[in-house]
Amino acid sequence: MLHVAHKKPDVQNLFGIVQGGLDPVLRDICVRGLVERNLPGYAIGGLAGGEDKDSFWRVVAQCTAGLPEDKPRYVMVGVGYPLDIVVCSALGADMYDCVYPTRTARFGSALVPEGVLKLKQNAMATDERPIDPSCPCMVCKNYTRAYLHCLVTKDPMGSQLLSYHNLSFMARLSRDLHMSILEGRFPEFVRGFLRVQVCLALQSLFYHI
Repeated sequence: MLHVAHKKPDVQNLFGIVQGGLDPVLRDICVRGLVERNLPGYAIGGLAGGEDKDSFWRVVAQCTAGLPEDKPRYVMVGVGYPLDIVVCSALGADMYDCVYPTRTARFGSALVPEGVLKLKQNAMATDERPIDPSCPCMVCKNYTRAYLHCLVTKDPMGSQLLSYHNLSFMARLSRDLHMSILEGRFPEFVRGFLRVQVCLALQSLFYHI
């Protein structure tokens, strides 16, 4: 039936979608059935994005392990958190999509190496630093946190500028991740990234104690 539904095989690829929820048996059945069809690529679906990390990553690991390494493997559940992108890449995934960078911008938050910077907080009102001093994007070069704080609390332009920065952040993360693979240092990249995430989690824990 695929050749009947696929009207533009010269310019489009149709991916099979692995379903099965959190059930490993159903996932295996679906993976085997799709691999037998020798499709151009495969998507991992059937997740809502709200599962606990252990369950989510387990499903991704199971699916990527059973899918061909020479075909694109696309996690299609809206993976946008930097942690999930790095972990899922380590598990063998190649492609993602998500509204997270722009959605979090609409809430007045910017993505930074240390986590998320909330520009609506009162402390930002007098902060003359850029969002991220190490970021080369147009927003960080031209606007202070104080100015952006004023915008995000009053003007839609604030969300647009934060979206620009957040997309730039994610593009750099993806580029750095990709280059680490090409240069044979991906394990070191992942370990360094996870060390930062652990430190952030501990800081947050101590802050709330």
